[in-house]
Amino acid sequence: MKLIVAIIGAAHGLKGEVKLDVRTDSPQRRLYPGATLETEPADVGPLVVTKTREYKGMTFARFEEINDRTTAESLRGVQLVIETDEDDVEEDAWYAHELVGLEALDPEGYELGIVVGLQPMPAQDLLLVREPDGRVTQVPFVRDIVTEVDIDDHCVIIDAPQGLFSDDELGEEDEVLGTADEESETADE
Repeated sequence: MKLIVAIIGAAHGLKGEVKLDVRTDSPQRRLYPGATLETEPADVGPLVVTKTREYKGMTFARFEEINDRTTAESLRGVQLVIETDEDDVEEDAWYAHELVGLEALDPEGYELGIVVGLQPMPAQDLLLVREPDGRVTQVPFVRDIVTEVDIDDHCVIIDAPQGLFSDDELGEEDEVLGTADEESETADE
């Protein structure tokens, strides 16, 4: 299985340095000088890392095969990938491509939507769920909220706090409106 380590971004400077959109949790393990990375599309690689550096929260890299700005710009959007072994996978850890397309259910089994992505964040990742009305809800990917991930049954169970999903918000409004209607009916009598 191929996993994305980084995506090549804009050229930086004149000597072929590029900005990287890093997609791995351990860039020092994957993007060290001398590392050879396959590419998608495959015809532009493999690429050998000569140097990486961090600057203002961004990662920049140089590769043996890229020596000028023009070549660097032509590689914008190219994915740097590695082949992984299933034995490398941690327990209770999933790749984004395994989660996308899973049905999101509440603890009672009612559909909340479909998982459309995973957004890495500093504190915890966010599970992106497209609700039936088209709204995309960001669900903190923590055990207290996403209580179960079942790849075999093609679903995730989300015990969401009140108001996280749009149906919850509508339910609260209906309850408030219903109470107001009951009070006005009592006043009319």
